[in-house]
Amino acid sequence: MQERRSRQTAVAGAAEGEPDVAVLVPAAGSGTRMGEGTRKQYRELGGDPLLVCTLRVFDQCDAVGHIIVAAPAEDVRRVSDRLQEAGLRKLTAVVEGGASRQGSVRNALRAVPSSVNVVLVHDAVRPFIRAHHVSGVVDAVREHGAASLAVPVVDTLRRQEGKNFGATVDRDGLYRMQTPQGFRRDWLETAHREARTKDVPATDDVELVQRLGHSVRSVEGSAYNVKITTPTDWSLATAIWPRWCEGGMEGEAASSSQ
Repeated sequence: MQERRSRQTAVAGAAEGEPDVAVLVPAAGSGTRMGEGTRKQYRELGGDPLLVCTLRVFDQCDAVGHIIVAAPAEDVRRVSDRLQEAGLRKLTAVVEGGASRQGSVRNALRAVPSSVNVVLVHDAVRPFIRAHHVSGVVDAVREHGAASLAVPVVDTLRRQEGKNFGATVDRDGLYRMQTPQGFRRDWLETAHREARTKDVPATDDVELVQRLGHSVRSVEGSAYNVKITTPTDWSLATAIWPRWCEGGMEGEAASSSQ
């Protein structure tokens, strides 16, 4: 525990009176699916590290008051310095990440200021979001307690049996989960505490909160809100990023609760 505290870097963060919303960004992954080289969250997109591109959305969003990043243990100081150089006004802390995404979120939760009531969790490598997506999740959390961006599955889904295709899966009611995912702070803290006590792994925070018996509201996401994971994802991201930064590619409905 002492070692973790020594690898947490506090920064000025949001001023008193800012929104009671914090976003946690787990950015300690190795990015093995991207291949060898620089970790994907540090790769430059349009001249800035991908992590900075993602965080700027929240830094410029009126609904968010605090940003907390979980970085690899050996990079905490370097990441903190780089994010401060980028002028992120709402950066509150950079903490040591865990051995898993779930562990990184748990570590970041410890750094959330006491004034925060709503906590968002967002993937470090999802830069293609707009402020209205963030606000839509925050509004849904205030009304329902928990919410997440998601988009309906549009492709045909089919099981594979050996080397051949098996039965077609009914896609009616199936959604691809996205981030940010948002929660009442006490729900998320309890969910992570229970998961750690019972040694329960989960692929996202929605699953952990659902395990407590809470319902999670669906908020319309965007097809552009992809998680940059593979070299193909990176190629597409670099191709559309300039237009995205100019405010283009907004041929989508504003996010709204479903």
